[in-house]
Amino acid sequence: MPLIDELESHAHAYLDRIGYHGPLESTATVLRALHRAHLYSVPFENLDIAIGREIICDQARFLHKIIKEKRGGFCYELNGAFAALLRSLGFKVILLSARVSGEGGNYGPEFDHLALRVDLEEPWLADVGFGDSFIDPLRLEPNIEQEQLGRVYRLTFDGAIIHYQMNVSGVWKNQYCFENRPRELSEFVAMCRYNQTSPQSTFTRKRICSRATPEGRITLSNGKLIETRNGARQERALNDEEWTASLRELFGVVLPRPANADH
Repeated sequence: MPLIDELESHAHAYLDRIGYHGPLESTATVLRALHRAHLYSVPFENLDIAIGREIICDQARFLHKIIKEKRGGFCYELNGAFAALLRSLGFKVILLSARVSGEGGNYGPEFDHLALRVDLEEPWLADVGFGDSFIDPLRLEPNIEQEQLGRVYRLTFDGAIIHYQMNVSGVWKNQYCFENRPRELSEFVAMCRYNQTSPQSTFTRKRICSRATPEGRITLSNGKLIETRNGARQERALNDEEWTASLRELFGVVLPRPANADH
């Protein structure tokens, strides 16, 4: 099956998965609605890593996992799949390689994060795979403060480098940086492998499953349930049975048996 036909065949199931049944024209309004619906429906999660299930940097696998298995994923999976959905609907989408800001403010390596540029009458930065971040796409223009749900974001340009920043208690903090340069999914393979295998990767050190809600965010992180509603945060410890039940009830996620489980 040609790739474009394969994408189109997935589009309706994907839209059902994110609960979106609105207009499908290639406009900023539709992009914003799809972006928000995705973040509210498909969790940011790294749970396959903990059970020893390899994450392959492949678009068809991303789509199968999100649509058929009702799962989420991390940036390569989420933004890789979202790019496929947008393209099937007629949007022009470019993959971007981003370097994430770490402790001390230093940026990580190239291809550490996958983000998206969507070109309409003006370019937009879209990202459904960065956890607790912007809910609506950002206009890809320099030094414009963009407020969303009580938070303020901006993009600053430093030559060819674009810095995505969030205002935290009055201080602008770098989240990641990128070049406005098209990339191919195959270029992310090595870092996708690193992020799920290296002891230095944050993804190998904790289990997380998190999604945005209209009121804030709900997160399972290791043995804790964290809920933020209208700025108020609640946290409680869970045992293994409660954690598994919360994963199913709050995110609709049922994990397969660990790869190393006895048969």
